[in-house]
Amino acid sequence: MKVPGNKAQNGFLKGILIATLIISFTILITGGYWIFKTQAPTPLKMVDSQGQTLTTQDQIAGGQAVFQKYGLMDYATVLGHGSYLGPDYTAEALKIVTDAMHNHYAQTEYGQSYDELSKDRQTVIFEKVKEEVKQNRYEKGTEVLTLTDGQVEGLKQVRAHYEKVFTEGDGLGIAPNLIQDSSMPAEDRAYIGSGNMRQQIADFFFWTAWLSAAQRPGDTITYTNNWPYFEDAGNTMSYSAVLWSGVSVTLLILAIGFILFIYNRYKLHMHEAYTPDKFPTFNLYNMPVTSSQVKTGKFFLIVTLLFLIQSGFGGLLAHYYSEPNQFYGMDWIASLFPFNIAKSYHLQLVILWVATAWLGMGIYVAPLVGGKEPKRQGLLVDILFWALVVLTAGSTIGEWLGVKGHLGNLWFWLGHQGWEYLELGRFWQILLVIGMTIWLYIVFRAIRSALRKETDKGGLTHLLFYSAIAVPFFYIFAFFFNPTTSFTYADFWRWWIIHLWVEGIFEVFAVVVIGFLMVRMNLVTKQSTIRSLLFQFILLMGGGVLGIGHHYYYNGSSEIWIALGAVFSALEVIPLTLLILEAYDQYKVMKDGGTAFPYTSSFRFLVSTAVWNLIGAGVLGFLINLPAVSYFEHGSTLTTAHAHGSMMGVYGMFAIAVLLYTLRNIVEPDKWNDKLLRLSCWGLNIGLTGMIVITLLPIGFMQLKHAFDFGFWSARHFSFYQQGDVNLLLWLRMIPDTIFIVLGILPLLYAVIRSMFHLRKPNVAEEQIFD
Repeated sequence: MKVPGNKAQNGFLKGILIATLIISFTILITGGYWIFKTQAPTPLKMVDSQGQTLTTQDQIAGGQAVFQKYGLMDYATVLGHGSYLGPDYTAEALKIVTDAMHNHYAQTEYGQSYDELSKDRQTVIFEKVKEEVKQNRYEKGTEVLTLTDGQVEGLKQVRAHYEKVFTEGDGLGIAPNLIQDSSMPAEDRAYIGSGNMRQQIADFFFWTAWLSAAQRPGDTITYTNNWPYFEDAGNTMSYSAVLWSGVSVTLLILAIGFILFIYNRYKLHMHEAYTPDKFPTFNLYNMPVTSSQVKTGKFFLIVTLLFLIQSGFGGLLAHYYSEPNQFYGMDWIASLFPFNIAKSYHLQLVILWVATAWLGMGIYVAPLVGGKEPKRQGLLVDILFWALVVLTAGSTIGEWLGVKGHLGNLWFWLGHQGWEYLELGRFWQILLVIGMTIWLYIVFRAIRSALRKETDKGGLTHLLFYSAIAVPFFYIFAFFFNPTTSFTYADFWRWWIIHLWVEGIFEVFAVVVIGFLMVRMNLVTKQSTIRSLLFQFILLMGGGVLGIGHHYYYNGSSEIWIALGAVFSALEVIPLTLLILEAYDQYKVMKDGGTAFPYTSSFRFLVSTAVWNLIGAGVLGFLINLPAVSYFEHGSTLTTAHAHGSMMGVYGMFAIAVLLYTLRNIVEPDKWNDKLLRLSCWGLNIGLTGMIVITLLPIGFMQLKHAFDFGFWSARHFSFYQQGDVNLLLWLRMIPDTIFIVLGILPLLYAVIRSMFHLRKPNVAEEQIFD
């Protein structure tokens, strides 16, 4: 295939990109409708064999709301989704039900407990229970689920277990309020202070256990594709998981070969502008600086402060795995910041500081693109800044009050919404969207003239604007569910935010910004950059949109997501591999620039971004997304290794890169300290590598084997973390954590604070044209 020139080549790539987006989102939206139609049912009521009502749909939905209200997804998991100190409530409830059924039938048929039976009689009971939990007794017409006598006993045991957990505590992150005051009534000291709410949440957990074991109508697998692994309930890995693991690897190898051929054959990269002898020179003293650009400095100060606080909570969370209810003997810290609140802050703050860095960089870049400073642009920047401050402070306080039960029925609006990565209450979500819309308006009014001048609607300025629009637009899907939405369907939209907004749209925005900055620094040509961006968009959207399916394997969705998620998640590795090739060439460009190149610190973090993109997001993501691996590790420490490598390694490093690029241009040139920032880069990379290599990966593989040997419930039991080797690795994490904070964050924070005292004076007036 021979493309006649760059213009025709770009047009061809645009056509493929548009087709890719239409096809991918059509499949995804159709799949969402399919999830809605085929999700596990929530019975109108559950009854016993005599028809007496045991629980209702409202009771189960209320239990899901209680789970969300107290932020328990940031402590434990349901259907494998959430945090990992506590148990997976689905797997735990399934074991409780299965054990109760064993003992019930042992007593009724043999007058003994299950453990006292002979091997032969245990086998009879074992097979009977497996067959019984697999049989789906839900009547679609009446929406009634009839439980067997054994399952009724299982429901009673589940209720008794969680009544004790949420009243007396579980010895981990769930602790009674003011337990030291034994004179208070037990109801007042309970973690969940209402007996009805405790029964509701128990019934919700029972429902998730039922759907994880009951077969889909007319099928041989359960609603969760036989997850969690637990042979006592007949849950073993399905054939599809094995098949699509093999297919995904095979297609990945084929696709890598084909795409690398296209990539090199048609020169779809953006490093062809300069040779060392023609390297551009930079004079930061003569660079135009506007009022709005200088005002971005305070955004970056907030970014580094939030980064330090967020990492501090990360160290606290790591410690809780060894000592759940104290921090080196200080009980008051665990009381003030229990695991679920600390985890909420750890997740929410990383999104806020990364997003704030990118917003600040967008504000800085906009006048460069447009060539002038619009009127009252600085005022709008100040308004946006204080809106972000109110959002951060208000949501942080609200989340604490909500989890502590002080907001009553306002918990969903002002407190903790209850979904991991979407902890913000609905009011704070609205404020966030308003803030992002103000940011989009700030960017638009600055680049409006450049958009008009650029006749190519797929040109670099338009690509920057399209990616900026996508930032607030894709967050809108966070409003598509509420506490009464079924868990499966709510989880479908939740991953639109996590995977498509956090991982997808920001990744696209990052790629565009990197390309623009490379052009702005005269390191590459605009034409080669546009061509490269279009090609990378095709790969990112082609694999990334449908790759979201790997999050839907076990949340009650149909089996097709195993195929879609496995194949397209595997293909996501390819664009990340190409980015590492781009980074290597960028690194060579930086070296060719010699000592006169002023953006060395920013480039170090850009290269770090690309390396972690491949390792953290690509390699570790590919590892855990293989269905055959995911089946046993889903909701375990291997996922944490991937999360740290991708969230901090990719988005965090890139946020710091754009932060340093912007500061370099708004700080007096002779006040810049590259040596301090080199230390920060090495400290952050060594610390992050140590967290993953010393602790998260080895523990993850141990946990994977433990799940394979004993069932997933056992791998998530806290006793796993108390094993000698595991506990030692948890304590050793103090070393990389210390390096990360002391040698990584503190030098960066010092450099940013120092920069605030040496900001340049604006030298461009409003509406003044500059180049």
